[in-house]
Amino acid sequence: MTETEADTCRRHVVPALQAAGWDADPHSIAEQRTITDGRIVPVGRGFVRKPPKRVDFLLRYRRDFPLAVVEAKASYKSAADAVQQARQYAEMLGLKFAYATNGPEIIEIDYFTGAETPRNSYPAPAELWARYRAGTGLASDQAADRLLTPFNHTVGKNERYYQQSAINRIVEAILQGQRRMLVTMATGTGKTTVAFQVCWKLWNSRWNRDGAHRRPKILYLADRNILVDQPKDGIFAAFGDARCKIESGEVVMGREIYFAIYQALAEDASREGLFRAYPPDFFDLIIVDECHRGSARNDSSWRVILEHFAPAFQLGMTATPLREDNRDSYRYFGNPIYEYSLRQGIDDGFLAPYRVHRVITEWDAAGWRPSQGDLDRYGREIPDDEYRTQDFERIIALRARTQAIAKHLDGFLRKTDRYAKTIVFCVDQEHAAEMRQALVALNADMVAQHPDYVCRVTADEGDIGRGHLSRFQDVDTRTPTVLTTSQLLTTGVDAPTCKNVVLARIVGSMSEFKQIIGRGTRVRDDYGKLWFNIIDYTGSATRLFADPAFDGDPARLTEEELNEAGETVSETDIPVEGAEPEPEPGEPEIIEPPEARRQKFYFDSGQVAVAAHLVYELDPSGAQLRVVRYTDYAAESVRSLYPTSKELRAAWMNAAQRSAIVQRLAERGISFDQLAEAAQQPEADPFDLLCHLAFNAPLRTRRERAQQLRTRQPDVFTKFGPEGRAILEELLEKYAAHGEAEFVLPDVLKVPPISNHGQVADIIRLFGGADQLRAAVAELQEQLYAA
Repeated sequence: MTETEADTCRRHVVPALQAAGWDADPHSIAEQRTITDGRIVPVGRGFVRKPPKRVDFLLRYRRDFPLAVVEAKASYKSAADAVQQARQYAEMLGLKFAYATNGPEIIEIDYFTGAETPRNSYPAPAELWARYRAGTGLASDQAADRLLTPFNHTVGKNERYYQQSAINRIVEAILQGQRRMLVTMATGTGKTTVAFQVCWKLWNSRWNRDGAHRRPKILYLADRNILVDQPKDGIFAAFGDARCKIESGEVVMGREIYFAIYQALAEDASREGLFRAYPPDFFDLIIVDECHRGSARNDSSWRVILEHFAPAFQLGMTATPLREDNRDSYRYFGNPIYEYSLRQGIDDGFLAPYRVHRVITEWDAAGWRPSQGDLDRYGREIPDDEYRTQDFERIIALRARTQAIAKHLDGFLRKTDRYAKTIVFCVDQEHAAEMRQALVALNADMVAQHPDYVCRVTADEGDIGRGHLSRFQDVDTRTPTVLTTSQLLTTGVDAPTCKNVVLARIVGSMSEFKQIIGRGTRVRDDYGKLWFNIIDYTGSATRLFADPAFDGDPARLTEEELNEAGETVSETDIPVEGAEPEPEPGEPEIIEPPEARRQKFYFDSGQVAVAAHLVYELDPSGAQLRVVRYTDYAAESVRSLYPTSKELRAAWMNAAQRSAIVQRLAERGISFDQLAEAAQQPEADPFDLLCHLAFNAPLRTRRERAQQLRTRQPDVFTKFGPEGRAILEELLEKYAAHGEAEFVLPDVLKVPPISNHGQVADIIRLFGGADQLRAAVAELQEQLYAA
């Protein structure tokens, strides 16, 4: 018999790897190793996960240091058939060697030389490690041993493949003497974990800048307390008393792992910078978290800190790929030595996909202009001008608009989940307070049960706000449910169950936008958090998603129009091919003017309604965005699988193939319930609906299809006697009323009216056995779709 791929692995690959010494401690063969979680595809109100990626064999020189991947094919194929897959996995895992095999044939792929070479056997671990060292220039035995220093496996979960690659890439660069490094990893992908394991390997291997026999001194630097307090008190707690935080003007010299914010070290007009109390060569390594925010700019007052510690190795970490607004980071740290994007995280299933809701009030759509003589709440005359979204809450605060946004958001939560954790980003602290008040007024019933249902978390709240935030981040607490904020929560806030990110202010830069949406990208299967919503009242998301540099495209558009009462008038669901066009070249970027140069007016009168609601959803296939109706998207998906209605019918008549069709459409984000709702055809059979949309076939209801079967094939019901016929008739009637789910055996036999014929065993006997009953129901379904 022809060997299968599994046979190839068991009979050929494993013995050959064992003969080469890959199963001898400390080396290991990781067989059928799953490396991703599988992309999450929202389907209607549920979801499916695509299959995870799995390598046949991962060859590890040490537990934390893989060297090669092996991909096998069945013996009737050639080894060359496995080359592309072997390359795909090697490149994904950042490996320099890959092997493709069908058992007897082996092809080695060497990324150092670019050669694909036939081999008779696999290289021994020591040989492959020596070739790796030669290829990377890792000549020193001491450096090689330090690179192989184990990770800390007592904290958190096992590192994901990209985290492991990033850790080893950084340590290798340091050991090779690279003084400045940059790592770009999307928010929510574990930059802190990577930083910790880098420090752990260097600290335990006693690496330091001058080669002395001592542990290194490492500074973890950021611009906000939350960005250093969370790692210090969290994962870095494994360093115990080696940690300290530089604060309150105190100079600490006797520790090894230091944490600080720039503000604690920097100088200003009233004091000399605390950083000058430390010699320039004091630190061996400085890790700069969120390095795109200021420290690398030539004119930044914080740049002098990095320059003072120039002898130290410096690692910048950011979630933002190269753009004009963060170019200084790349000039200072250099091009990234490792990158992992938002798109990759979503494709791998490690990050949550999202729906983007663009909600437009009448004043945002058409602008707002005061009437003659309009005064603000302080009796000041409001200058006559046409105010737009960029002016709202900056130049003119419109209470009616804030209340309209709050009312729409309240309606959204009532329609979805009132306990879904939500962050509302407002223009400033004052706007955040107004938004909180409006939401409290709309949720009096919830606030009566939970006084902290809606909270403001801004700099002004201090410890009280930090308490609200801490409870919000706790996956086991239901409240606070809604946080209003301005700038404080844009970054560094790990809220794994945050399901709604709300933009009530314009976000000007891609860097900040990615940080903000990163508040929702965490996946928590155990808490039902698999995707999230971005609700945009300012157009920021629409504009920034249209940017070609953005790497995680939204893909389904739904327009929802609301009347003045905030009620939905109509809704159309549309998968999209492209977002709104990018701003024309030369269009000025909106920049918030300094507080000192603006005068803000407060207008408390007037009424405004939400004019439209647009929803963008990620394309499940990861393809380019499409601007078509949801029904058209479904029709095209059907035609891509089955070019004619005849082919679709032939497959649909078979129960197993019918299930496969449903699964394949689900993987494209198509739910029959949602499709029937969008087409306004709740009584249509799924098959007829697909044929109608894809091939313009006449649309029939389930009842019409059932009646056609009774007329066309009456003898289908006469084969099993009067009582058997009655049962089949009742099954068909259940289908006509409720759909195909009523054909599921044996569940349908346990409910009236079919259960009136006796126990399940009695009904089975009426048909001559279980196999005969299943065959009868299968024939009924086949004949149902025969014409």
